[in-house]
Amino acid sequence: MKKFIIITLISFLTIALLIFWAKKQDNKNVLHKAVENTEKLEPIGQLFENQGQTHIKPGEEHPAYNSNPPTSGWHRATPAKWGIYDRPLIDEQAIHNLEHGGIWISYKNIDEATLENLKKIAKANPRSVILSPREANDANIVLASWTRMESMEIYDETKILEFISRNKNNSPEPFAR
Repeated sequence: MKKFIIITLISFLTIALLIFWAKKQDNKNVLHKAVENTEKLEPIGQLFENQGQTHIKPGEEHPAYNSNPPTSGWHRATPAKWGIYDRPLIDEQAIHNLEHGGIWISYKNIDEATLENLKKIAKANPRSVILSPREANDANIVLASWTRMESMEIYDETKILEFISRNKNNSPEPFAR
């Protein structure tokens, strides 16, 4: 009986510690989470003409995009998984995430501290943001949503969170969470 009580106590303590640790992790991410756009504020960033939603096969030719990175247009039938990538994404795949209401944060030439901050934002917004390197960018950090783009040379967390909040799900298929 004593052994049963000890095992039960250890089990409860383990579960309590796991719950405490999980809540602590959630609290870390809250600092970098975009707020919901409950006031229905207008999207922000440079507006580009909508180039449509045509699905294409990998490698299929298509007209040039009207923005860099692209913010609409020809894209693959399967979106990228939400989250953080340490390799460049194919533009045609990332566009599908934009069509689903997501935000694509792409970067080049940034220091490790900036990358860590961008990762915190991506982790805090796990079903609406993709983060990837992209050497073809015209700026060090570029935020893209459906037909909208914001370029930055230096990290500005307030501007990034506002872009996510105001532009998420302003798209033909608003599925981002």
